[in-house]
Amino acid sequence: EEKLNLDDSQWEDIHVVTGALKMFFRELPEPLFPYCSFEQFVEAIKIQDNTTRIKTIRNLVKKLPRPNYDTMKILFEHLQKIAAKESVNLMSTQSLGIVFGPTLLRPEKETGNMAVHMLYQNQIVELMLSEYSKIFG
Repeated sequence: EEKLNLDDSQWEDIHVVTGALKMFFRELPEPLFPYCSFEQFVEAIKIQDNTTRIKTIRNLVKKLPRPNYDTMKILFEHLQKIAAKESVNLMSTQSLGIVFGPTLLRPEKETGNMAVHMLYQNQIVELMLSEYSKIFG
């Protein structure tokens, strides 16, 4: 319900916009990748065969609730555009995975595997960006 003036100069700083986007996703009652699917995505990213890994991730994405799927598709399309301009903004798919992985995908309860989970979270986002057309096409 808050009224925002997007013409305000504070929104010219890309870090403010990115921070606001990350905060929006972080403060959702449940992450964009629902808690119940966390372990399935982690198991999928561990698959050695790249074709099978992509197919499994695509199938998991298609099973998501429609609002999650639609939001994810638009977000990843946008992040893919950012990665395409890596030479200017220094944001590769790997960097975007590091920035957005833990925000979009996390377990309901943190365990001692936090560092391992972070690696998988980053890899999942990175794969979904690099294989966007195969996953969402």
